[in-house]
Amino acid sequence: MSNEPRQTKADRRDAARAEALALREAQAKRDKRNRAITIGALVGGLAVLIGAFLWVFIPAMNQKETQKTAPLTGVTAPATANDTGGIPVGADGVAGTSTEGAVELGVYFDYMCPICGDFEQVNSASIDEMREAGDITLVQHPVAILDRYSSGSQFSTRSASASAYVAEHAPEQFNAFNEAMFANQPEENTAGLTDAQIAEIAKAAGVPAEVADKIAAGDAVKEFGKWAEGATNLATQNPDLANPKTGGFGTPTITIDGKRWDGNWTDPAELKKAVEAAKG
Repeated sequence: MSNEPRQTKADRRDAARAEALALREAQAKRDKRNRAITIGALVGGLAVLIGAFLWVFIPAMNQKETQKTAPLTGVTAPATANDTGGIPVGADGVAGTSTEGAVELGVYFDYMCPICGDFEQVNSASIDEMREAGDITLVQHPVAILDRYSSGSQFSTRSASASAYVAEHAPEQFNAFNEAMFANQPEENTAGLTDAQIAEIAKAAGVPAEVADKIAAGDAVKEFGKWAEGATNLATQNPDLANPKTGGFGTPTITIDGKRWDGNWTDPAELKKAVEAAKG
């Protein structure tokens, strides 16, 4: 017979409680250890994801930065254009020429922009007068910021490309072509002009038929569409061209010797005064 004391009901209850407590503590330790393993795995996975993200995203950012600083790199540009996306016109009215010592008057425009049409109507005569007198070199900047207003026809890009095409293949008629395009300017929120219609305008401005026919066939966009896009990006990304009130780029934007001019262009005398002041 065993001499061990017999357990009472209370002893058995206390032993069960102690065993249950030990089991709970053991389970809690296992749970804590599992949580630590899970968190460690999540952190490790997150680190891998962040690493992969940085591996992809940082080069992408660098690529975008490169695009911002050099949007005209690697594109076919008109031989008559400069590295700012502008096409200079000197006293002789020929694209790609400049007048030595003259003030540089830059005009950024979109052929779909109605306010650009207003600017042209108000100032074209006095600008031609200043250019022919040798007071200014006119630098035309055709850009394409209003494609969204041409019912999907990409009129702004096509017309800017046509302008570049004329500057390249018929530089003597470039100035006349620009004036004719504004004289036949379509309204916003329409399809604008077809390539064939742009070609007819070019012919009426004196552009040789063989050049105009290439515009009608779509060659202008094929040759200079990327240049028009790059010139547009260069303008819209330049903080010095941004409207001080809105912070964004718009057309028309006027520059005098490379600096934005915000004078009252609705009075052509004001632009002439600004040019005279720049001549100093």
